Amino acid sequence: MERLSVLTADELRATFVPVAIYWIYSAILEMLEGASAKYSLHSKAEENAMKMLVPKRSVVKGVLLHQTIQISLSLFVFALLPRRDQRRQPPVHVIALQFFVGMVLMDSWQYFVHRTLHMNNFLYKHIHSKHHKLIVPYAFGAQYLHPLEGLFSDGLAGALAVVASGMTPRTATFFISFSTVKAIDDHSELWVPWNLLHLLFRNNSAYHRIHHQPYGMKFNFSNPFFVTWDKLLGTSLAYSLQDREGGGLEVRPLKKMD
Repeated sequence: MERLSVLTADELRATFVPVAIYWIYSAILEMLEGASAKYSLHSKAEENAMKMLVPKRSVVKGVLLHQTIQISLSLFVFALLPRRDQRRQPPVHVIALQFFVGMVLMDSWQYFVHRTLHMNNFLYKHIHSKHHKLIVPYAFGAQYLHPLEGLFSDGLAGALAVVASGMTPRTATFFISFSTVKAIDDHSELWVPWNLLHLLFRNNSAYHRIHHQPYGMKFNFSNPFFVTWDKLLGTSLAYSLQDREGGGLEVRPLKKMD
């Protein structure tokens, strides 16, 4: 009972730091998009239509609900884990391996949950369709999800990655924060030349832009890191980036879509 009531500073940081980073990084990307349209993957007309479909205040409310669930799940998981000496971190190479294992586990869990939410008409209609109202995703709309999806997709994916890889709460703070930044970046609708995430990962804002279009909803399920499962199971849709008339960039599928 004592373990359930007392959490360490590292466990609290692992719970709350990613939430703070979510709002800080998404605000930076929103300001960048507002300052220059040349990096945008959508047109101004699409953005205006998006604001009418799902106002930003509704997105904020939905994200705050998701983060309440996320915080509750994190506190619950840490409360159940056995007490360990959290002051001692494993060697760097072990932490790197834990990161990689966590990325693979998170990707695998989210790919199959995400794909199921699309392929099952009932689940899509009543759960996942909420996220796909964001045809032009806001940077801070990465966690605009139905509460059940927030729990079983994002929440359990993070818990599985942290627990199964053996991360300490301190390592988990960096891992969950990194995965949060990656998810925000993928939903930002920005293509900035100097963005290192675009250089390191093929799963990026352009790749996910395809998935949020009506023609691409059966493709590009992978998130947030690799495109491995899409490639292996034939659900990857390649694209090209071209200058958009009127400014910005346009993502076009290489495969002719009906």
